[in-house]
Amino acid sequence: MRIFVSAGEPSGDLHAANLIQSLRKRLPDAEFFGFGGERMEQAGASLLFPLVTLAVMWFGRVLLNIHKFFRLLYVADQSFATNRPDVVILIDYPGFHWWLARRAKARGIPVVYYVPPQLWAWAGWRVKKMRRFVDHVLCSLPFEPAWYHARGVPGAVHVGHPYFDELTERHLDENFLREQQAQATPLLAILPGSRTQELIRNLPVMIRAAQKLAATRSDVRFAIASLHERHQTLARQILEREAPGFPVEIHAGKTPELIRAARLAWAVSGSVGLELMMEALPTVVLYKIRSIDLMIARPFIKAKYISLVNLLADAEVMPEYLTAVDVSTEMAEWAGSLLAEPSKREHSSAVLAALRDRVAQPGASERAADRIVQVLRQEPNSVDPASASPVRGTHPSRRVHRGHASK
Repeated sequence: MRIFVSAGEPSGDLHAANLIQSLRKRLPDAEFFGFGGERMEQAGASLLFPLVTLAVMWFGRVLLNIHKFFRLLYVADQSFATNRPDVVILIDYPGFHWWLARRAKARGIPVVYYVPPQLWAWAGWRVKKMRRFVDHVLCSLPFEPAWYHARGVPGAVHVGHPYFDELTERHLDENFLREQQAQATPLLAILPGSRTQELIRNLPVMIRAAQKLAATRSDVRFAIASLHERHQTLARQILEREAPGFPVEIHAGKTPELIRAARLAWAVSGSVGLELMMEALPTVVLYKIRSIDLMIARPFIKAKYISLVNLLADAEVMPEYLTAVDVSTEMAEWAGSLLAEPSKREHSSAVLAALRDRVAQPGASERAADRIVQVLRQEPNSVDPASASPVRGTHPSRRVHRGHASK
């Protein structure tokens, strides 16, 4: 049994590794190979290329790397021809994965999309590609199967979000956490994203917000959570450029600990929002992009919110900003308000805790593995499509979210 897996981002690499581990329980003799990162490799997959190093976004960056993607498509197609896999599993990372699915489909290889891209939010027209090139869609959000079914994609089922599995199994650095929690002053965690481009665009706004908050609340501590040491170095450079001498801690690989220790957070939109929800940590969500990118993207945005947490709640339980302008004043005022009135913070935390208790169901990796084994054995689908109907209050709207995003 040969299984090809492709993940192009750090989060997808983690989801892939956990899925491989779940599949190994069911298929101990299976061989895994494909594109991904260190986590996949540690799980026993043979990497044809470390695709996570090409976690690029927006049109210009993609065009600069287009020759690399064409080369990888050729490598994958040759692999499909000479070492034919029994199934191709794609994890998020739209764009390149459409082409990969096309080549697998042309070779008659079943294609499974796990944690599919949020087409309902920004690219509904691409559902045609899902219909043509993907056989089974394993959805992470409860309202997604009904959306796909309504658009002619019958092979869509809800398995849950793998991030909930990873959070429940995560081990924290208890010594570091105790050091943070032992300090009397409140901590505000700054989470500027897992991509270099996100960090470059969002961290300066967050630093300015920290300066403005510190001007009125000298007791607040600030800590930047970096994905790894390279981002830690970049964060130091940005901090030195934006606010020389301003006291901010910068830690690499300590995001879960900082979230656990923090009183409040500012975060870039992404799967980290689910972790913030699990900890019931009041947060402002920021996603700053260039004006030209926002102008191009705006007509395609169909969801009410950019945050997964707000989408699950069908309400803005985390203030969010999709913007091309500086919103540091608004972010500082929000934090100052919750610090000055603890009841506000407690209410925000309680709302997040209630949402967590309702939607955070672990087991996605195991359910996805079961479904993939059914595909491989050509067993009938044991998932009742009726069970994949939308959960009340968790459906995406086709109305563009104007609120904070328009600021």
